[in-house]
Amino acid sequence: MATRSNRPSRAVAPAAASRPGSAVLPVLAVAAGIGVFSMMDAAMKAASLAMGVGTALLLRNVFAALLTLPLWLAAGRPLPTRRVLIVHAQRAGISAAMASLFFYGLTRIPMAEGIALSFISPIIALYLASLLLGERIRPRAIAASLLGIVGVLVIGAGRFGGGTYSHEALVGTLAILASAMFYAVNLVFQRKQALLAGPVEIAQFQNLILALIFLAFSPLYWTVPDTAGVAVTFIGGLLATMALLFLSWGYARAEAQVLVPIEYTAFGWAALLGWLFFGETISIATLAGTAMIVLGCWIGTQNHAKSSQV
Repeated sequence: MATRSNRPSRAVAPAAASRPGSAVLPVLAVAAGIGVFSMMDAAMKAASLAMGVGTALLLRNVFAALLTLPLWLAAGRPLPTRRVLIVHAQRAGISAAMASLFFYGLTRIPMAEGIALSFISPIIALYLASLLLGERIRPRAIAASLLGIVGVLVIGAGRFGGGTYSHEALVGTLAILASAMFYAVNLVFQRKQALLAGPVEIAQFQNLILALIFLAFSPLYWTVPDTAGVAVTFIGGLLATMALLFLSWGYARAEAQVLVPIEYTAFGWAALLGWLFFGETISIATLAGTAMIVLGCWIGTQNHAKSSQV
């Protein structure tokens, strides 16, 4: 779900959010990031089923760190200050717990259900953004998020209404709910990190610190992967890096409460990818709920566009 050079001038990037119409590009960047992250989720679910969650996440972050290294070198090898490095480490720790719980759960329940359960986090993040970042929560931002939640409930009613959960599915559900709590904090740190660092710096240090965290715990879970597993985790690392760059750029240029509703579009991606790769069907409830989610995202964008013209 970040770094910053010693040059304080880069902190002025968020000022772009105050110009009329400036929400469009950040929203598009975050929407692209969510789509790419959803593709990464599908790749990592397959890898986690094949070699275990810990091994898959370790390899993904090693590959991602190697992939972002040339970009970091080309950017002049910017190094964070001690204060910013602490922010990197904090978010990496949060992301490690979040990812471990999420993919542990995702190996036990369908992908679309896992994404639906995770949508509790953006609404929590709205209030955390107010508490930790001092952002003012506007009524239309709340309405947009609530509409997104209603969309998730409509989808959930179609998916969960008629079945019973096995023990494995129950454990998976609890793991994803716990991951969602970490994700809410991660969303807020993502905004905080984006105000302190450029996208390339964030991607490089986030991937590197995450790789070191998983490496430290690897004796507990390491499994020797096969060639196919290594290829899938490489794809996962590539997709994760692309998504992180998109999200970092977007969150540096618009408030968290504007971009948080965009997170709901992940369900549409999960439904599509689940159908393509895991045989999940797309119901009328899924389509109706997704429409509500997209409408909520649009309301959130309009909220920012109008307020930026005041």
